[in-house]
Amino acid sequence: MAEYMPSPTKWVAKQVELYESSGGTEGITLRGFPVVIVTNIGHRTGAIRKTPLMRVVDGKSYILVGSMGGAPKHPVWYYNLKANPNVEIRDGIYVHKMRVREVEDTGERQRLFRIAVEAFPPYEEYQQKTERLIPFFLAEL
Repeated sequence: MAEYMPSPTKWVAKQVELYESSGGTEGITLRGFPVVIVTNIGHRTGAIRKTPLMRVVDGKSYILVGSMGGAPKHPVWYYNLKANPNVEIRDGIYVHKMRVREVEDTGERQRLFRIAVEAFPPYEEYQQKTERLIPFFLAEL
């Protein structure tokens, strides 16, 4: 059984701790927008990793956006999901075991990008700010 390794980024570790210790009733927003906690396995460490991401849904699926605020590189969790697509998503009091796939089809990406920007408008600015194509994963049951 893998061991949980909190994020070295303090605000991320605190957000995850508050979210989970409250059973999904506190720490459920970031900058006024709802978030989910994505649990995955570290591709290098094999440890359990947890990341708060903006809550973006498409029907029963979750859209996981690797924006990192428009930084020039992908977030570490991107590589974790590429190595192991099995995740757990905590959405408030609900927890779902899901499998992710990276969205590469241009038409599907555009549709999901519109949904993501509607849920969290800064995504549009983040994409304009970086030269990389921000990755999208679709988490499905």
